[in-house]
Amino acid sequence: METYEFYTRCASGLEQLLATELKSLKAQRVRPLKGGVAFFGSIADAYRACLWSRVASRILLVLARIEAHDADALYAGVKRIDWQEHIGEGASIAVYAHGMNDALRNTQFTAVKVKDAICDRLREARGTRPDVQPKRPDVAIDVAVRNAKATISLDLSGEPLHRRGYRKEGVQTDAPLKETLAAGIVLAAGWRRMARQGASFVDPMCGSGTLVIEAAMIAADRAPGIMRDYWGFRGWAQHDEAVWGDLVDEADERLAIGLDGMPRIVGTDLDESVIAIARENAKRAGFADEIVFEVADAARLGDALNAPAGSRLGIRSAQDKTPGGGGSSESGLGLVAVNPPYGERLSSEAQLPAVYAALAEGIGLLPEGWKLAVITPDAAIDAALGLVPFETLSLYNGPIEADLRLYDVASPDRIELSLISLSGAERSVAVAEKNSDQFVSRFRKVAKERMKWARKNGVSCYRLYDADLPDYAMAIDLYEGAGRSAGERFVHISEYEAPSSVDAERAQRRYRDVLALVPSVLDVEASHVFSKTRRRDKGGGQYRDARGRSHVAWTGESGYTFEIDLGGYLDTGIFLDHRKTRELVGSMAEGTRFLNLFAYTGTATVHAAGGRAASTVTVDLSQTYLSWAERNMKLNGFSGRNHVFVRSDVVRWISEERASKRRYDLVFVDPPTFSNSKAMGKDTWSVQRDHVELLIGVSRLLARGGRAIFSCNLRSFKPDTEALERYGVRLADITTETIPEDFVRNPRIHKCYIAERIETA
Repeated sequence: METYEFYTRCASGLEQLLATELKSLKAQRVRPLKGGVAFFGSIADAYRACLWSRVASRILLVLARIEAHDADALYAGVKRIDWQEHIGEGASIAVYAHGMNDALRNTQFTAVKVKDAICDRLREARGTRPDVQPKRPDVAIDVAVRNAKATISLDLSGEPLHRRGYRKEGVQTDAPLKETLAAGIVLAAGWRRMARQGASFVDPMCGSGTLVIEAAMIAADRAPGIMRDYWGFRGWAQHDEAVWGDLVDEADERLAIGLDGMPRIVGTDLDESVIAIARENAKRAGFADEIVFEVADAARLGDALNAPAGSRLGIRSAQDKTPGGGGSSESGLGLVAVNPPYGERLSSEAQLPAVYAALAEGIGLLPEGWKLAVITPDAAIDAALGLVPFETLSLYNGPIEADLRLYDVASPDRIELSLISLSGAERSVAVAEKNSDQFVSRFRKVAKERMKWARKNGVSCYRLYDADLPDYAMAIDLYEGAGRSAGERFVHISEYEAPSSVDAERAQRRYRDVLALVPSVLDVEASHVFSKTRRRDKGGGQYRDARGRSHVAWTGESGYTFEIDLGGYLDTGIFLDHRKTRELVGSMAEGTRFLNLFAYTGTATVHAAGGRAASTVTVDLSQTYLSWAERNMKLNGFSGRNHVFVRSDVVRWISEERASKRRYDLVFVDPPTFSNSKAMGKDTWSVQRDHVELLIGVSRLLARGGRAIFSCNLRSFKPDTEALERYGVRLADITTETIPEDFVRNPRIHKCYIAERIETA
């Protein structure tokens, strides 16, 4: 029996698990490598790996390793391969290349070069070239370039092995786990052994059901590739259909036996629509009768396991955890495997504490003997659950680096903090830091005072807390809903990056405590709390990992209604520290020709229009923000030819506008601290470096007696007044008058000036 060399790809972190799996499938000379596993064996061994590997993403038959220091060497090496042995007459091909070197920098070019070599070889041998078919070809050729070498292989799997066949394209949940990763999680948690011992399985946040279905496939001893209708080896010239047929028959026999001893498998989720998707996936996978899906909160894990299937899914309650008592499975064992929402599956990181609290409450109902497997990029989950993992495994969930954290379920060691909300409700919140009670005390006091001030002054969106305690360095803003959001309240939490002297993990625990505590103190739904992390540099704030899922709402200011987005952008759409500045714009606007530069979402334009400006011009480089500004204007009843919106680089626009005869009586200019937007081309912007040129240009757009309000948030900003005065521009510092009451703790939040032209006789 001929022995071949194979290479099996897998997700990073699953190499050892895949190596163990391949050994169990009779592979020889198994060697784990980064991102995959090499092995040797017969064609039957390769077919068996294709059919049975649960964690491999592709199975490649290595044909040759050739020189690839340039395109000519690559072409010559590929052409020397005897392609007649691998590609039958009339068979279609496709070439997929990855990796690069100094000479081969474009994978598409590499693929074309390899395709040409194959086609030329076959044309010389047969007189015809094979057809190229990018999707589902008869023979798929894989080209891996590394340094001056290229490895040429046949892709026996044809398509990625995570495509089991039970998912329906386009009808899935957000960011579902790949089937191969889900299987790896379940296998790493020891589910194969536990299933044989009669253990139960549950995923309390199951989404489309991938973890649950993969667990069922393992328990039923079902080959993960049995449903696939396309394989790369079926069009290979040396394919042995008899060998493949024998392996499929054996898999069918094993499945029939495995289905007789199925353990209890349950999936739950809060979202009824995703449970419907999960049920359909399970039905297509052939497990409609073997898996129970229910709409349930993770906190009610025990109830979900007990109902509606009665004793078949029974489990002890939290009050019955005595050794040997109760339990749903004969073994008393069970596995909870969960992929809690994070990243794009959440509107905001601020929702995580509620997710973790529900999971912690749910596993608190489980008896000892159960295990918990969680895949997450967030190590803070340990403190939230009150558990310490006995093992962690670094993995990648798509592009997200994460850990598989394995726990023994036991009595959790969590800190429960009792508090009284502003409405007088008594609440208990799990926290990671004992000192978080100091934050609650301070936050409750300042929030109560600030809300009283806001009611008295008719302020609807304002800052509640701004790093009042250095150890809890966050900014917390409250937005009262208006318009379509009337009656709702939203909270926005920005974390300042901790200084290097502060332990990063402890700072993260405090941050998570704040996310859990704030909605409880304010009586706000967790789904209405949004968070971002801000890095403080020498000049101000720059956001990190700020973007989440868009959440549009509406808030009010000075009688106007503004659209805000609490999750999808770097800022919410309204700078709260500019409240008094916008009011100043409105008070100065009557009868003026108003110009708003670096306009963002046009909130200042709304104030100017409301202040009865004769006309407004709103200029910004971003079409997204310009459209937002136009919506804000229309929302407040301002539209028509007197209100113009211009998309342009502001500095370039000023230069062009100076050549026209149009002049303005009132200008608001609020440039960014720094910008290197691609839309600016090769130019960059720095407010400290470029403000003189900017303000000279703005001054030349002012009508006689006109004024400009100039603001920036560079904390260290120092205007070059001498240079400005040489060019006839006078600045008056009005920063103190423009700092709102809710920002008095942070008076350097912005700088603000009135700019005027110095009139000469």
